[in-house]
Amino acid sequence: MIHANLLLILALFFAMALLFLLSQRWKISYPIFLVIGGLGISFIPGMPVINVNPDIVFLIFLPPLLFEAAWYTSWNDFWKWRRSIFSMGFGLVLITSLAIAYFSVSIIPGFTLAFGFLLGGIISPPDAVAATSVLKGVSMPKRGLTILEGESLVNDAASLTVFRFALAAILTGKFVLQDAVTDFFILAIMGVVVGLVIAHLLYFVLKYWAKSSNITTPITLIAPYLMYIVAEEFHWSGVLAVVSGGLFLSFRSGDFLNYHTRIQGKEVWATVGFLLNGFVFILIGLELPVIVAGLEGYSMEEAIKYALIISAIVIIARIILVYASAFIPRFLSPRIRKREKSPGLKLPFIIGWAGMRGVVSLASALAIPLTLNTGAAFPHRNMILFITFVVILVTLVFQGLTLPVFLRVLKVEEIDEHIPEDEQLETIRMQLAQECVNYLNQHYSNEMSQFETIARVKEQLERSIRATERTLIAQSQKEEVVSVRRLYRQIMLELIELRRKGLRKMKATKKYDHEVLRDMEDNLDLEEARLNKH
Repeated sequence: MIHANLLLILALFFAMALLFLLSQRWKISYPIFLVIGGLGISFIPGMPVINVNPDIVFLIFLPPLLFEAAWYTSWNDFWKWRRSIFSMGFGLVLITSLAIAYFSVSIIPGFTLAFGFLLGGIISPPDAVAATSVLKGVSMPKRGLTILEGESLVNDAASLTVFRFALAAILTGKFVLQDAVTDFFILAIMGVVVGLVIAHLLYFVLKYWAKSSNITTPITLIAPYLMYIVAEEFHWSGVLAVVSGGLFLSFRSGDFLNYHTRIQGKEVWATVGFLLNGFVFILIGLELPVIVAGLEGYSMEEAIKYALIISAIVIIARIILVYASAFIPRFLSPRIRKREKSPGLKLPFIIGWAGMRGVVSLASALAIPLTLNTGAAFPHRNMILFITFVVILVTLVFQGLTLPVFLRVLKVEEIDEHIPEDEQLETIRMQLAQECVNYLNQHYSNEMSQFETIARVKEQLERSIRATERTLIAQSQKEEVVSVRRLYRQIMLELIELRRKGLRKMKATKKYDHEVLRDMEDNLDLEEARLNKH
């Protein structure tokens, strides 16, 4: 059990941290390092195997990961591209599951359609965390990023539903399509209802009672588990409960989060997400020797052959289906052609190639029961786990390493009218500064004439407005603007480092309160984080 291997678990967390540092140094997406690291750990002699109860895999890993993805999804962007998101999130998963089911039955001896759909439900959903991690530092059109992130929310729900029905068919030996369709709509709708009801209750608690970050952050950590468990208790979709509840709380977060809770919550969730993602990859690595040893009559060569064929099917099917999803609706509907600009041929390829599999597929595979209802060993469990691992390895490493190359070679440009982020930031800062100047003129005109300190506030704001106006006017001279911004950032970072050294000297004198110096250091951290973000 996990509690008997506490030292091993702590060592694995440390290994995850080292792999993450290596990924940053070599500028390679950290999920790629984690999946390779998990594979490498499995070959260490004497490495013990951690056996995790399949019943609790979904409960531990899925709710927080889904909630985090929903929390950071822009509802406005999600709704704007809902047609593409839903057609890919549901359509691609269902068709991919169908293709994998029939191909796997034709090539793997002993596989039935139920096992094929189980495998399809596991490996059909791409992982947005892996894709966005790979895309950091490269230029990607806004539409593509939005579709990839929104698709991940929908396809997780669709794939886990396929997984759920396929597993039920295997365990009970019965599957009626009409009943399955009816059950799907019931569990989906009621799952969304449960998520929204619990989200509304938590919203009122967070808005009117929980005024401290010490309670707000723990409540947000509890929320996904609460939504998931309640929905699953009634045999409804816990996945859709978490996704719908997370989207609602994220959309209304401005009503109950202050600056402190936002900063604290962001850091906590980043840590939780990293640890959960990483631990799932490490888990599959530790179980790999047992999986290989129990391939149930299949040789290693056969297992690798089946896994590589299915990996190729997954990659090719997604690219074809992404193109179909992009162009068939445009061909059939003049309204869509009028409302949406053509994505061209390059962007659909990039979206298709970004279909890397990740943590949801691993968690689903690990959640397969060890035995059937009769007590017999679950057939083909190790083969399904092995294929899942190989598909993740191939898509993450092969597609993950080549995706930035394709982006640079194809030079995919922004399709829709989109103001660059730097220009948006400058405009927003100027408008807010102007509003502040107007407010000071209306409410503190006498004080500004009497006190120099108050007058300086207005002068500083006006200087900022003039500087921003000059920057916006000079937008046509792109190279000069970029050069000035780079120089400005360099100077500001040097000044921050200078102030850090000054704070360290002040600490050494023991003349100032530790709390005061720590607050100053926190301010420098926030300023440096803002500069390093752009």
